[in-house]
Amino acid sequence: MIKVRDQKRAEAFYNGLLGMPIAARLPSFSMTFFTLGNHHDFAIKAVGDGAPDAPEDSPGLFHVAFKIGSHIDELREAKLYLEATGLKVDAYDHEVAKSIYFNDPDGNMIELYIDASDVWKQRPEAVAQGAPFDL
Repeated sequence: MIKVRDQKRAEAFYNGLLGMPIAARLPSFSMTFFTLGNHHDFAIKAVGDGAPDAPEDSPGLFHVAFKIGSHIDELREAKLYLEATGLKVDAYDHEVAKSIYFNDPDGNMIELYIDASDVWKQRPEAVAQGAPFDL
């Protein structure tokens, strides 16, 4: 679950733009649950328009990641789609995965990725790397 300022705006982003189906809403807590095939996989909680940004060096969530497929073309299509909506999208090659990163309307970082290699099974430390790449 991540915190957002405006529930309807966040629903429009995650459901409308990213295509995550809404599983349920809990109005008494300003929460929306999204499904990616399970009863719920992701949720938002509205904290109000006046909520301050969390300091970058404070404890808390850094980003959320969603696997979107298994082929580089799927990642490329997602990047082009998101850029066409005006989002700034960065691509990174992590050896074990290829990823794109962007922010939701409240500045929460989202990662979409595809698995790229099983090298982590022999070298677990391989997950701790990454470099920008042209997608």
